[in-house]
Amino acid sequence: MLSSLKAARGPAPRRRGQRWIWLGVGIAVALALVTWTRGAPEVQATSVTSAYPSARFAELNASGYVVAQRRAAVASKATGRLIELRVREGSVVKAGDLIGRIDAADVVPVVMAAEAGVRQADASRRQAAVELANARADLERTLGLKEQGFVSPQAVDAAQRRTDAAAAALAATEAALAQTRAQLKVQQVGRDNTEIRAPFDGVVLNKNANVGDLITPLSSATGALGAVVTMADMSTLEVEADVSEANVGRIRIDQPVEIALDALPDLRLAGSVARIVPTVDRAKATVMTKIRFERLDPRILPEMAARVVFLSQPATAADRQPVLALNPKAVVERDGRRVVLRIAADGRLQAVPVTPGRTLGDMLEIAPGALKAGERVVLAPAATLSDGTRVTVAK
Repeated sequence: MLSSLKAARGPAPRRRGQRWIWLGVGIAVALALVTWTRGAPEVQATSVTSAYPSARFAELNASGYVVAQRRAAVASKATGRLIELRVREGSVVKAGDLIGRIDAADVVPVVMAAEAGVRQADASRRQAAVELANARADLERTLGLKEQGFVSPQAVDAAQRRTDAAAAALAATEAALAQTRAQLKVQQVGRDNTEIRAPFDGVVLNKNANVGDLITPLSSATGALGAVVTMADMSTLEVEADVSEANVGRIRIDQPVEIALDALPDLRLAGSVARIVPTVDRAKATVMTKIRFERLDPRILPEMAARVVFLSQPATAADRQPVLALNPKAVVERDGRRVVLRIAADGRLQAVPVTPGRTLGDMLEIAPGALKAGERVVLAPAATLSDGTRVTVAK
């Protein structure tokens, strides 16, 4: 009875109809895209960029790095444990400033003993000087009495011997004092060797040790450190650039250059050739050229990558300011005007009038106006292209 009341369960309805619907939508979209792009000519594009007028004086390019010509790894002459460090990376120090100190517990008592020896020797010298003065006074009295006939010649001789002995004793104490002072100086040098001081004015680049580290500058013991800090004189920054051996004849001392730093791409700095190292790197076939900065910028740091452009004549400050430039093949004449065809976001062309300026290497300067750096324009546009034409950009 119950089985007769159950509804019959047939197969689930198929959804193939929905698949055909989505397939039709995809085909329609594809046809629409084909229709939209049909007839859109393919063009080559180039970008509006920033260029520098000094490029028209360029003769040769090279690359290198900023290097401090005065640089030192500072350590103590003595061996010991670092107990004080007064600087860190970036600290500015003057020549003679105390950078750090190593443990001098075994040196200080020796210095104190030497100082005591100097005081003792000085006291002996003063006593000998007093004895000599007394001996000389006694000799003068004896000579006076001899003239009056009250003393014998033997008494005069005895007084003279006492005076000579006192003078010799004074000379000995003076020599002893000089010796103890020299010993004190030696011990003071040993104490000074435990103090780490700046050898010149500069900036701390690296801190190589910390308080508690064992400093052994003249040893390679395991766990020991040599230099405590590395510092550089920032006023001696130069660019060391490698120039191809074949192009060395094109550079000369004091030749003007323009320096661009990868870390500061919008900055162009004036410089000149300071020195040409008189040797060739046979592995790279290059010659190192040292470039001085005309004016140092505080943002310049050692080891920055630099690009150097050797110039035929000095560039002015205006020549080192960026201007808009593009490939000269992008400029065409339309209706008596010099224009470029800018590619808009929707793929349509926009005719933008431009005023050409100087030739900057392989680029053409254009006056500032409607164009901006980074915008794309058609390279060598055909005569059939005009304002409003829809195009596709070749990859």
